[in-house]
Amino acid sequence: MDQKQVKTYLKGIVMLAVLAGIGVLFQAFDLGNALDESWIDSHIRNHGLYGITLFVGAGALFTAVGLPRQIISFLSGYAYGFVAGTALGTLATTIGCALAFFYSRFFGRSFVNRRFGKRIQKVDSFLTNNTISTALVIRFMPVGSNILTNLLAGVTGVKSGPFLLGSAIGFIPQTLIFALLGSGFNVDPVWRTSLSIALFIISTWLGFKLYRARKNSLPLEDSED
Repeated sequence: MDQKQVKTYLKGIVMLAVLAGIGVLFQAFDLGNALDESWIDSHIRNHGLYGITLFVGAGALFTAVGLPRQIISFLSGYAYGFVAGTALGTLATTIGCALAFFYSRFFGRSFVNRRFGKRIQKVDSFLTNNTISTALVIRFMPVGSNILTNLLAGVTGVKSGPFLLGSAIGFIPQTLIFALLGSGFNVDPVWRTSLSIALFIISTWLGFKLYRARKNSLPLEDSED
């Protein structure tokens, strides 16, 4: 095994070790439940630019390591209202996406390509073909893992700019929905919840429709892998 191979495997081991360590840390200290309404009331609301910076930073970090982005969107609506909450929730989620993407690209790309080169080719082809629209479609759908998508994209040859732009646009519908739920928007709760459900169904339907159109347009061969 030459020096380049050793370096590649070391990067892969570091990537996996850090991810495992973060998972253990979150479970040990119950960090997943640290962000809630009481934390927002104590540290975010009425704290001006400091509160905004803290919220976006915390939201980015938590979504980067796997906290559901819907929680951040709900809390952004709770903290800042519907419009500002949608904007800040989208910003936090996009930064979190970028953190996971570049982490995976730096530590895992060479390792994964060496170990799973043939299997990753299909993902690579899917993401690099019209990257912005592909990323947008993936984010529209409520299924799948946000962090897994970010990590997989990082080890492919997809360009970061189009992927992050498409992701940011694709994050908006669900961010809007959960920010609306969390905002206490001055509408009867039944109507607010009903509107959120309707928007969720529409965005999900649109996501699946666009996904099928994108999938059918790609010349990918079927594989048992």
